[in-house]
Order: sequence, then C-alpha cells, then structure tokens
Amino acid sequence: MKYVVIGPVIKAIFRPWVVGRSNIPARGAAILASNHLSFADSIFLPLMIDRPMSFLAKSDYFTGRGLKGWATKMFFKATGQIPIDRSGGKASEASLNTGLQVLGRGDLLGIYPEGTRSPNGILYRGRTGIARMALEAGVPVIPVVMVDTDAIQPIGRRIPRIGRVGVVIGEPLDFTRFAGLSDDRYVLRSVTDEIMVALQRIGGQRYDDVYASAVKERLEQARNTEPVTSGAPLD
Repeated sequence: MKYVVIGPVIKAIFRPWVVGRSNIPARGAAILASNHLSFADSIFLPLMIDRPMSFLAKSDYFTGRGLKGWATKMFFKATGQIPIDRSGGKASEASLNTGLQVLGRGDLLGIYPEGTRSPNGILYRGRTGIARMALEAGVPVIPVVMVDTDAIQPIGRRIPRIGRVGVVIGEPLDFTRFAGLSDDRYVLRSVTDEIMVALQRIGGQRYDDVYASAVKERLEQARNTEPVTSGAPLD
C-alpha cells in the first residue's frame, strides 16, 4: 500500500531524490537488498518506487503499548511491513517462509542483508538468508543504497531532522546459475558477498567484513564498562 495521504507531505518536506528507478521491473517478484542506516530507510524506499513492496520488520514494532505503540503498528501495516521473529532457529525458518510467500505472489520484497542498522555508517557483512531466499524463489536481487538517511534520523533520534535523502537503485543481480544450490553454504556465502560488493560499489561505503550485530554488542559492552566519575575535586 502506498502512502496515499502522508506520501506527498513527506516528499514536500524532505525532497527525496532517486536514481535508477527503471531498474525495478514493472512486474514480477524481486528482492530489494538495501543498506540500512536509519529507521527512515523503511519510509523512503517504498515511497520512491512505483510498485508496492513489503519489508520483513522485527516483530517489536508491532507490539508496542499505548498510543505510540498503536500508531507505530498502524504505520508499519499501512506501509506493507511484515512482522517477523529474529530470535533465530525455527523463527528464522518462519521468516524465510514468510518472505517466500511474498515472492511467490509476484511481489517485491525488501531485505536488509546486514540484519540490523549500521551503528556507524559502515557497511557490514551480509547474512546469508537473503541468498537462500533468492535461490529458492528464483528471483533477481536488486541492490539499493540509501543516502543520508542517517543524517536526518540517526539511531536514537525519534523525530527526523529536515534534510534531503536519496535512493540509488542498481541493476538486478541474476543468480540463476546457482539454481538448486540453496542448501550449499558456500554458494550462499558467495551470493551474499556478491550482493554486498554491489552495495559497496554503488554507495561507496567503507566495508568491514564482520557482522553489524557483533559491532553493536562490542559498542554496548564498551559503554557499560566505561568508568563513572563523580566530578568531585581530588584531595
């Protein structure tokens, strides 16, 4: 579903730009693989393409309480977000099946291969779930780079600053040469790395071959172990 009411308002305020919109097929299923800098990515990407699309979004966005929780839930539903459990194991399998259902309908599915927002603007190692989904569904993967969304809404900021953001859409990546190999972990890693290389080439982000989640954990541990000083003068 498009942003029938708020879409024109968002465009007027933030004046987003897009390059490569013609790389989105007019029909048929495809995966849009995007870098992930900000919560705002899930707002601007669907806004700037001409077809409806769905994102696999963490289930926490649909379970908030109070007015804010209700508003967040309604927003995500209105913009085609699908709640998934990211706890791993059987939940990961369920997420995969949910994505395959979207692709099976011939629709567009948005995925953040890094699995979480980058904590510092660096592009990190991709999770292989996107490769498995692409091979099982037999669909192309379209690399998408979000530009400056972290400048208007960095992690921790609830209300975006006013500023321009952009979307760069690359040419579709065809992985049909790997048909029938969706259970080969070496193939899955190779496909995922090819997707991340395409994102890095298009966006020019610095790349670090570690998982963003691990970096976040290290940063959180560092914050928790920082010495607390009272500011009192020394004797």
